[in-house]
Amino acid sequence: MTRRDWRELDWQRAAPDDIEEGSAYLEVAVGPDDQILMRESNDPETVVVTTRAKWEAFLKGVKAGEFDDFADLTESDDPTGK
Repeated sequence: MTRRDWRELDWQRAAPDDIEEGSAYLEVAVGPDDQILMRESNDPETVVVTTRAKWEAFLKGVKAGEFDDFADLTESDDPTGK
């Protein structure tokens, strides 16, 4: 699969409906051989490719809070209101 073919993938955006125009957000697509491709909307030519197993392990870690130390959650950012 070439970079040109990547444009044809079904890219999913991790962005709220009310996001400002021009804001950067993450896009994820499933490529051939079950590869997971990621890119930022403001730099679509730079694509990171990983395996589904690694992607699923990452998502599991996110859900378990393993990366919470990297986030600076303030009251306005925390959806639980804590």
